[in-house]
Amino acid sequence: MIHVVLYEPEIPQNTGNIMRTCAGTGTHLHLIRPLGFSLDEKSIKRSGVNYIENCNYDVYDNFEEFKSKNKGEFFYLTRYGKKTHSDFDYKSIDKDIYLIFGKESTGIPKEILSEHIDRCFRIPMNENIRALNVSNAVAVTLFEVLRQLDYPNLSRTEIFKGENYLEQ
Repeated sequence: MIHVVLYEPEIPQNTGNIMRTCAGTGTHLHLIRPLGFSLDEKSIKRSGVNYIENCNYDVYDNFEEFKSKNKGEFFYLTRYGKKTHSDFDYKSIDKDIYLIFGKESTGIPKEILSEHIDRCFRIPMNENIRALNVSNAVAVTLFEVLRQLDYPNLSRTEIFKGENYLEQ
């Protein structure tokens, strides 16, 4: 199973968008407090549209609680990573995969990252920006993992209007 972990997310619209992405991919979401918003805020629901009810998520008081309750392979997004998100061979992992993303303002604390340097990754980009928006970073990284796993349990054709909609 693939998991997305948000370490102390601050912006409700980003989290709502990530919840929608997780709902659409069957990815389990983990939120680590403190959160910069309430989960019942309108902005979360607006960003996640009506899909939040299909998002499987858990909330933890801190990173230690999260680690104690979840086992698998952890990967950490940081602009200081020396590997890219696509350098890892996710297909060879036979445990749950956890993709961990930091808060919008400061990322994941250096103390956590320095203990897992071999599992830190970055998304390649030029010098014009420090980082992508976290909801974009989640989508880019999550879909790379899903691509390597051949999109498990995801439809390759349109479901709502049918796969032959354009030919009709």
